[in-house]
Amino acid sequence: MRLTTLSTGDEVHCFHRNIVIPFKGKRKVLSTSVLNGGYQENLEGIFNNDCNPGSGMSAELKAPTYEEHMALVAKEMGLDPTKAAGLCTAASMKNVAIVKDSFAGLEVTALVTAGVKSNGGRVGDPAAYIDWHGAKERETLGTINTILIINANLPPETMVRALITATEAKAAALQELMASSCYSTGIATGSGTDGTIIVSNADADLVSRNAGKHNKLGELIGKTVQTALKEALAKQDGLTPQAQHSVFARLKRYGLQEEDVWQSYQLAGLLPKAQFFQHLFLLEGKPGLLPLTVQLIHLLDELNWGLLDSQEVAAAGTKILVDMGEILGVLVPQLPQIQEGSVQVSLLNGLKSLFVQVE
Repeated sequence: MRLTTLSTGDEVHCFHRNIVIPFKGKRKVLSTSVLNGGYQENLEGIFNNDCNPGSGMSAELKAPTYEEHMALVAKEMGLDPTKAAGLCTAASMKNVAIVKDSFAGLEVTALVTAGVKSNGGRVGDPAAYIDWHGAKERETLGTINTILIINANLPPETMVRALITATEAKAAALQELMASSCYSTGIATGSGTDGTIIVSNADADLVSRNAGKHNKLGELIGKTVQTALKEALAKQDGLTPQAQHSVFARLKRYGLQEEDVWQSYQLAGLLPKAQFFQHLFLLEGKPGLLPLTVQLIHLLDELNWGLLDSQEVAAAGTKILVDMGEILGVLVPQLPQIQEGSVQVSLLNGLKSLFVQVE
């Protein structure tokens, strides 16, 4: 099925859980692909492959190595494996987002498939493995895969700058959604397995030599990638501003969820679990509670970033808990003297106790 025709004349097709773009002319390609990755000028097409066999099942490669798997996928789609680059993902191609923007003949198209529910991470989070000294090769299936098509002729260094701008746009979109890292209390800046392909039209008369934020090309890259990523995350994960308008959705980063409140409540509470969870759902919708929760979380962020000290956060956080208690109609329990290094635990336990008290 043809999804769209690009301003380069290339067509975007989706079939057999793949998105493929055969080139109709000479293209410059910069990619993170294990198959003919890096900077290339002799490729004949690119693709994005969904290798997820289904919910609850692990992805299986069609060959002993990831690169060999990608070569087989390229061949199945009618591409020459020696002249194609591709990305692999567990996200569905049905959830692809395609966003175009243009200015004075310059056009940028972003095609994004994405999911961060199980693999979202913040740069600098603890790593899971190393890949030297003979370490076993690991699958690196992309979770946020971005294909960026630019109808201008870009020098190699400008394509690298476009990659930087696209990466910044991805991080900005995730920040605006307050997407959680799965490996720390941080806001996600991507997933652990992102992939990107940048395509420039080498046949174009239009030449652009800058893709930074001060240049129109950089603006178009930023806008298309941000918009496409948000759309793709909404389709794949249901991650939207509306979904994030929730006390416990925001508290996820700091590990306080409904189940944690239930574990404390059931020791002395009277409500059965299903009824208690419904009770929590109604409580978190009380007017004014979410903004206070956001303030408390941001205090903890500022503490972790070194922008506020523990005494400042403890004092301000306690005042917020008092205000939250008034909304919920309960008294804030007397917090113990907060010691250096225990501010986060103390404030989160105080917040949990507010929900436990309400009947």
